[in-house]
Amino acid sequence: MTTRRFLASGSSTLSKAPRLTPEEPSTIVRGQGCRVWDDRGREFIDYRYGLGPVTLGYCHPAVDGAIRAQLERGIIFGQPSPLEEEVAELFCSLVPSAEQVRFLKTGGEANAALIRLARAATGRDHIVQIGYQGWLNALAVGAQVLPSATAAALPGVPDDLAALHHAVAWEDRETLTAVLANHDVAAVLVSAEYARLPQSQDWYEFLRSTTEAAGALLVYDEIVTGFRVADGGVQEWTGVLPDLCVFAKGVANGMPLSVFGGRADLMSLVDDGTVVISSTFGGETLSLAAARAVMTLYRDEAVCDQLWAKGTRLWDGVRDRIAAHGAPLEVLGLPVCPQIRLAPGTDPSVMEQFLRGMYARGISLYNVAYVNLSHDDEAIEQTIAAADQTLATLA
Repeated sequence: MTTRRFLASGSSTLSKAPRLTPEEPSTIVRGQGCRVWDDRGREFIDYRYGLGPVTLGYCHPAVDGAIRAQLERGIIFGQPSPLEEEVAELFCSLVPSAEQVRFLKTGGEANAALIRLARAATGRDHIVQIGYQGWLNALAVGAQVLPSATAAALPGVPDDLAALHHAVAWEDRETLTAVLANHDVAAVLVSAEYARLPQSQDWYEFLRSTTEAAGALLVYDEIVTGFRVADGGVQEWTGVLPDLCVFAKGVANGMPLSVFGGRADLMSLVDDGTVVISSTFGGETLSLAAARAVMTLYRDEAVCDQLWAKGTRLWDGVRDRIAAHGAPLEVLGLPVCPQIRLAPGTDPSVMEQFLRGMYARGISLYNVAYVNLSHDDEAIEQTIAAADQTLATLA
């Protein structure tokens, strides 16, 4: 069990700090497939998955085997491993806008890299942020500093820097048009609002045409949507391509790896050293070996199609139970990354009651609830049954 004596906030990731103990596990000590076990020996069917990166399941044999094999050859070297070029080529074959890429370790730093690259490529300074792009990029007043929190103030961010960043809400075309008209914008960074993705086609087409007209670059944060909505993320699903993009969760089944890339003419600025983006651990081989195994599996076994099928079965079942009990909850968005929300006007304590009830019945949930390849029929039916029982207590 963690405490705050030595570990600030009780977790190195704020969204992982347990809030609903004793029903919620305070620590997880083991995972296998779609299940995890806490330090009290309790078993849970998991829908949190490290906040999304475990898309195949814990201890997936193909991925773990690739890591073990590479471990015998070495973790990091003073020159590039052949894996870097091999994984880059595989990634570019699966992601429509990716002509060239580079590797880092986290999505937030990859987004920061593309902000620098966009400024260099355009000679402009202003950045528009739509959605959450990681703590490094929560630089605009009103931006999302966490997936579910916005910033009225920005401690630690100089005012002059904050003035160059502009937070725009999802589908707020008027504000985006005004910012593009009144500032020299280098890039518009877009993270999907998962609950509204099913109705987003026109919005993405608007973003593409508007940024092109303004001379700004369009950048997709595909950290959640990549290798989940489709192999190539939202850009493949909508057919609306960005100039640059970031992938991370889903690339390596939990191993720390992010990929940033896009048009070759833009990435050439990194290639020739005009823009310096460099990290010792960018080419670390265990994560690259995992990524090769993961992306090969996605390509050869249509993993995203399976995620859609599993998610559809699960969340249609939960929606049926919500309707049957008249519960004030909604499951919104796509079945591969839906958001569970309270119906408008509902007492916020109802969500806490629901999550505590699910934990008590062996189901670990988050406000974005992920299915992965390891969720079998038994797990899905057990989850629907737990939801039925919990919703009955809310009603």
